Amino acid sequence: MSASPLRVGIIGVGMMGADHADRLVHRIAGAELVAVSDPDAARVADLAARFAGVRTVGDPLELIADKGVDAVLIASPGFVHEEQVLACVEHGKYTLCEKPLTMDSESSLRVVEAERNKAGRPLIQVGFMRRFDPEYARMKRLLDSGDLGRILLVHNTHRNKTVPETFRSEMIVSDSLVHEVDVCRWLFDDEIATITVVAPKPTGRAADGLLDPQVAIFQMAGGGMATTEVFVNCQVGYEVRCEAVAELGNVTVGLGQDVFVRSDNHYGGHIPDDFRDRFARAYDLEVQAWVDASRRGEVVGPTTWDGYAATAVCTAGLQSLATGRPVPVDLADRAEVLRGAAT
Repeated sequence: MSASPLRVGIIGVGMMGADHADRLVHRIAGAELVAVSDPDAARVADLAARFAGVRTVGDPLELIADKGVDAVLIASPGFVHEEQVLACVEHGKYTLCEKPLTMDSESSLRVVEAERNKAGRPLIQVGFMRRFDPEYARMKRLLDSGDLGRILLVHNTHRNKTVPETFRSEMIVSDSLVHEVDVCRWLFDDEIATITVVAPKPTGRAADGLLDPQVAIFQMAGGGMATTEVFVNCQVGYEVRCEAVAELGNVTVGLGQDVFVRSDNHYGGHIPDDFRDRFARAYDLEVQAWVDASRRGEVVGPTTWDGYAATAVCTAGLQSLATGRPVPVDLADRAEVLRGAAT
């Protein structure tokens, strides 16, 4: 591992990027936040002023090319991820890219191919932080041990207290459900073959036109099945739960304390307002793992392929949301993509 700290630049300093900036400065070992970039000049200047020695860079591509930046954390909106991630690949910079990898499966596949063909080595970790959450990680280890037999079903619940009025039905799939897509691929160690997304009559708390809640059904390639409820205006708090049902038992995460009544952020215990509270430890572990791996010249955690596969599932999910019918996931042949990179 390099003796020098990893000099990190952050692109995008909204809610998530600002949270990561604070994390890098105060809770992550072996890293130094050196530069930040965001189109909102006032916001980026305010954030940089909070930390000594942090520069502001107007153009995110200039930050990526900066020789004083060793690695890049991308927390910008998804529609600019492709350009920024490809620039990181071009400059050989280790990158932690918040989900989604890109906005559609075609552009995500281009990132996978660029990393393999141009960089010739892994550089990108995708920000599916639930893999680093201690509860989820323990569930995965238990399932992988074989003590409960073969995994058969997964049931997910993903609820937000509220979302902004600008939140659209499609964002429930691309911004929220995408986490459960990755969780299910990870727990089953399998690809999702078909997705169905349906919606009941919306809650009266949803903005006009927002289909909320939604229910997704995944058919795994190996025969398993998963269900996910996403409800982004549940009014209770931020609730994320996952139950895996196996041949000899089941395991559940996210229950907290005994549940009697769910109301006003309480259910016999505190229900957090948002994801930063619920997954604070997961984000810390995720970023620390990324920093440590980057200093070793490695990549750990979710890969560009994981980001691509999740985007491909969500692309099919949006088609299903529009039609109410099951939609097969159009996924490239992984072995063929890798062979193409090697030739």
